[in-house]
Amino acid sequence: MKTNPTTESMNRGEFLRSLGLSSAAMMAFYCMGTTLTSCSKSDSSDPAPMPGTNTSIDLTSSTASALKTVGGYIYQGSMIIARVNGGGYVALAKACTHQGTNVQYRLTQNDFYCPNHGSEFSTTGAVEMGPATQALAVYKTALSADGNTLTITA
Repeated sequence: MKTNPTTESMNRGEFLRSLGLSSAAMMAFYCMGTTLTSCSKSDSSDPAPMPGTNTSIDLTSSTASALKTVGGYIYQGSMIIARVNGGGYVALAKACTHQGTNVQYRLTQNDFYCPNHGSEFSTTGAVEMGPATQALAVYKTALSADGNTLTITA
């Protein structure tokens, strides 16, 4: 029968000491406000919208002014909302699925681009070029009859 090895854990101070950092060096890290965090693709400060929930954007407000012109985009919570070629609106998850950098909309290519490592996504969220391998989440958009409100449904 095969047994699983036990997993050892260590705290941050033990880890830094194992790297050969002295107490003075560790204190400098803390005094400068530097923290060690794990690499993560998610950002808990911008949770994804719950399925079935709606977000409304007042297109007449100054915070949404970029959406008045084709090619403009804004970030809203965990989403990027863009006014794409043809004048329609697209809402996708803003975090690149490779390492979580915010993507940007590019009008001339009509796609979403990650400035960190060059991943490209279509307006449907599909990966067009890596290193990302997973698509961006897509949200449904609906423009009000008067054109002043954009509703995004998760």
